[in-house]
Amino acid sequence: MNAWYLICFLSAIAIFIAFANQYILKMQTTIAITTGSVVISLLLIIAVKLLGDQNALAMTQIVSSINFNELLLKGMLGFLLYAGALEINLMALRKQRWEITALVLFSTIASTFIVGYLSFYLFALFGFDVPFIYCLLFGALISPTDPIAVLAIIKQMRAPEGISVQVEGESLFNDGIGLVIFTTIFSVAFYGTDAQFGDIAELFFVDALGGIAFGLVIALVGHFLIINSRDVNIRLLITLTIPTAGFAAANIWEISGALAMVTSGILMGNITRTKATERTGPEDTRYVKDFWHATDSFLNALLFLIIGMLIVTMPITFEEIGLGLLMVPAVLLARFISVGTPFIFFKRFRAYDKHSVKILTWGGLRGGLALAMAAAIPRDQVFIGGSDLHNLLVIVTYVVVIFSIIVQGLTISPLIQSSIKSAEKTK
Repeated sequence: MNAWYLICFLSAIAIFIAFANQYILKMQTTIAITTGSVVISLLLIIAVKLLGDQNALAMTQIVSSINFNELLLKGMLGFLLYAGALEINLMALRKQRWEITALVLFSTIASTFIVGYLSFYLFALFGFDVPFIYCLLFGALISPTDPIAVLAIIKQMRAPEGISVQVEGESLFNDGIGLVIFTTIFSVAFYGTDAQFGDIAELFFVDALGGIAFGLVIALVGHFLIINSRDVNIRLLITLTIPTAGFAAANIWEISGALAMVTSGILMGNITRTKATERTGPEDTRYVKDFWHATDSFLNALLFLIIGMLIVTMPITFEEIGLGLLMVPAVLLARFISVGTPFIFFKRFRAYDKHSVKILTWGGLRGGLALAMAAAIPRDQVFIGGSDLHNLLVIVTYVVVIFSIIVQGLTISPLIQSSIKSAEKTK
């Protein structure tokens, strides 16, 4: 069995878990699939370590052969971000533009440094003398909220529009600034380059703003083609060329494909969809919308099953698991401080739900993007107390991600329900 067959079987398992969840657990789909994948992973570990099962061993070897970094960052990410952006309300996004800008820029940078300092001392507590630059690298990869995890869960919870737009808008846009921070620290840590302001600014303008500009271009081209197309199937295929050819072109030109997908998805989900509905009627538009909703659900299911199974390929120690669990409150504290600080200023000009900061903190989920960045750290290059830095950071990141999706995802609902009740009382 090769990697492609394994992905096909994992897809079937993910869909089966989602189907069974409707009648048994009745949890949010992403949480159910992630939980199920962790259980499957533990069963595989038992089969390999205790029973010596050769089929299970062969499966774990195939899982380890999958380049998760390439699979997500160069492939699935384009589809997931584009599909998520299609559902964003542009008018609501404009009303929250200053809050989202602050969350994307200030909060991500502040969280990176707070996590960096806290992790420096926590690593030392467990006997890992990790240099501060690598602690900052961990802060950079764990600070951006994951649009894939956030969109999958917040949408289904039906949070109030103001909070929902803040969480969704931040998670979609902070990929650009998060990747710039990570790339800059990465080059300093592993290539010894100087982090000059001019170099950072150039990287930001080329990568982030280049991605946004490219997203505008492909959205304009896609808009023209869709509006002038007479066949609904062709219109559907045109939307498919954006997260495929468009995302690939952005990656080849070394601009932010993620921001290109978000920009084009928001424009086409609002402007193009409205114009297309006026010309062709709501049925054709609903056909395309339903296709992308189904595609989004399927890829989310597959992605989180793969994330859960990554544990099978890792040589984990109890010290690393304990460190990961201690890192969870450190990451949440950094999130609370970095999110709450700008809202102290914003509350002078606008009234917000009293649960806003709590929801933004607890609902700032981490997921596949954090693991993909951790997986990009070189293997067998830096050793801390005999442990490979790559394995150490991947395992700690994995623990934070699993806690984020399962525990935070399961417990965010009461906060959102309280917010909904508060909003109803004020009407």
